Amino acid sequence: MTAVLAIIHAGLAAAWVGGMAYSLFVVQPKLKRYFGTDNDGREQLTAVIASGNRWKVVGLIGAIAVTGIAMLLIDHHDWWIHAVKGLLLLIASGIFWYVSWRHWPQRVFATAAELPALQRRLIILATTMLALAGSAFALGVLAVHL
Repeated sequence: MTAVLAIIHAGLAAAWVGGMAYSLFVVQPKLKRYFGTDNDGREQLTAVIASGNRWKVVGLIGAIAVTGIAMLLIDHHDWWIHAVKGLLLLIASGIFWYVSWRHWPQRVFATAAELPALQRRLIILATTMLALAGSAFALGVLAVHL
């Protein structure tokens, strides 16, 4: 049971980290190159790609949290690593909340002059979220080897 739970937990975490990395390092640069100076076209396609994903990611984060708590309840050893992982997940979730419910509405209604700053802010936020989630994932791998 513990092994199955660990596989589910790690798989969900890998999906979140991988999805963020793919978006940040593959999709976003390709959109920028493809659309060039056509910021309106780039923003429209970016909004289409992002549309409908908010609650899927919320569910993914929730499932990561639930499986992590379940694993901690089964095995209390090295609990501090799980506490740090939980804190990193909580901070990354807060950034996701900000991006989803504050940043995107600002971006959708932004003027052409406001858009470049919002695009740069998203890159910073996404990179930070990826670093936090990636660090939590790495700590999970480390916990197995202690």
